[in-house]
Amino acid sequence: MIRAELQDGVHTIKQPKDEVTPEQVKLMRTQDIKYVEMKRVAEAKKIERLKSELHLLDAEGKKPNKHVFFFDTKKEVQEFDIATHLDTVPELVDRVYNRPTIATLEKETLKGATDPAHLKVKLAQQRKNQYDLLKQRIEREKAMFVIAQKIQTRKDLLDKTHKVKVKKETTNSPAIYKFKFQRKR
Repeated sequence: MIRAELQDGVHTIKQPKDEVTPEQVKLMRTQDIKYVEMKRVAEAKKIERLKSELHLLDAEGKKPNKHVFFFDTKKEVQEFDIATHLDTVPELVDRVYNRPTIATLEKETLKGATDPAHLKVKLAQQRKNQYDLLKQRIEREKAMFVIAQKIQTRKDLLDKTHKVKVKKETTNSPAIYKFKFQRKR
């Protein structure tokens, strides 16, 4: 009956207030900072991995791959046909990444894009999607950095030292405070 009361004729139970000590609040803020920092570092690693993958996609000055064939006589060089040597169809000779043999083509249908124009469009779309993903991850990482700074600022405000607000908080940066110097012993 101690925690019960009547409000507008309805019997309600008072909820006890959770007492949280300042040390517990500091600890919770520290845990929050560590979690946000962990997520930010994971995002930064994903950004680095994406950058390393996308690094070679737009390299137009990239040295072309070479495929060297060795012959004994000049007659063999003149009679050389790359399609027969690689055992594939002449239309697929330029494909470096997936060049099926004639036997494979007889067994199965050709998978993937065979038209060069369609292939370029598809690759351009994939590249655009990857760069959009990279942009989103970079923005997310910046936002997490700002959140970590704001949490750290709020944690620092819990100290009993004298402080003066220098700059207001914005969406891109935390509030800036100037603290009174206190010598640590």
